[in-house]
Amino acid sequence: QTWDLPGSIAFYRDVLGFEVAAHSEEYGWAALVCGAAEVMLSRPSGCSVADGPAFTGSLYFRIRGVDALWERLKDSVRVSYPIETFHYGMREFAILDNNGYMLQFGEPISG
Repeated sequence: QTWDLPGSIAFYRDVLGFEVAAHSEEYGWAALVCGAAEVMLSRPSGCSVADGPAFTGSLYFRIRGVDALWERLKDSVRVSYPIETFHYGMREFAILDNNGYMLQFGEPISG
């Protein structure tokens, strides 16, 4: 959910490179795609009480070229944690989107 649908569309499109696949301003939602990844954004419904991120998890994107994406994004986004290679076999980093949701990007390491 997002209280700023136009701002969220702009973040995912302009910063992360997603394309808008469908959008209804009237009904308050948008579907965005980037390769095999699909994200749906929506304004809170009338019964929503949250005024910030409405879930406690993160969105994890398993990608190729994580180092290149890190270099492209690191100076233009809010970084949650910088790129690192973890003992469980992933090289990853995390950022916060315009709403405060954590987005993690990871790539399996070889060897």
